[in-house]
Amino acid sequence: MGVVGELFFVMFVVAGAAFLPLGYFIYKYTQNNGKPFGDTEPHGDSPSLINDLAENAIRFVQSCLAKK
Repeated sequence: MGVVGELFFVMFVVAGAAFLPLGYFIYKYTQNNGKPFGDTEPHGDSPSLINDLAENAIRFVQSCLAKK
C-alpha cells in the first residue's frame, strides 16, 4: 500500500504544478475588477522596436520586388 500512497502524492504534486498558472490567472483576474494585469494598452498603440524592424524588413522586400 505504500507504493499507492507515494504514487498518489506524486500525482497530486504534478497536478498542482499543472494547474498553478490557471489558479494564478484567476487570482489576478479577480483582483482588479476583471482586468487581469491592470490597465494595459491595446496592441499597436505604443511604439515597438520589433514592429519597427518588421515594417522596415517588409518595406525592403517590397522595394526589392518592385525593382525587378
